[in-house]
Amino acid sequence: MLFRVVYASQSAGGVEPSTLAIAQILGVSIPNNRRDHITSCVLFHAGHMLQIIEGARPDIDRLIGRLARDPRHHGMRVLIDQPISERAIEGAMDLCGDPVALLDSLGRPCVSLLSPADAEALVELRRAA
Repeated sequence: MLFRVVYASQSAGGVEPSTLAIAQILGVSIPNNRRDHITSCVLFHAGHMLQIIEGARPDIDRLIGRLARDPRHHGMRVLIDQPISERAIEGAMDLCGDPVALLDSLGRPCVSLLSPADAEALVELRRAA
């Protein structure tokens, strides 16, 4: 059975990660997620991040445990944790696209203000892309 977890958190120091930091995150995450059969999409905006994770429960739980201990962010808030019939995300670790446009489409100025319903809408927007 597949599950989807969507969480939001704040970057350490409340700053946007650099292009190099994002490349390093992707460089480590892609092989790990491929190994664990996880698909994922991450969005960075104004010192906050949102990540959509899909996969088997044990694999997601291990990843969430690692993420909870990662000092690059804090205040992890799970918006969605539910079983799914199919994946909405294709890649092992993708960037979710233009964060400002995605947030504007929801009428939200920041990731920190997203509700579970907003997170569901983002998943659908990502699926349609």
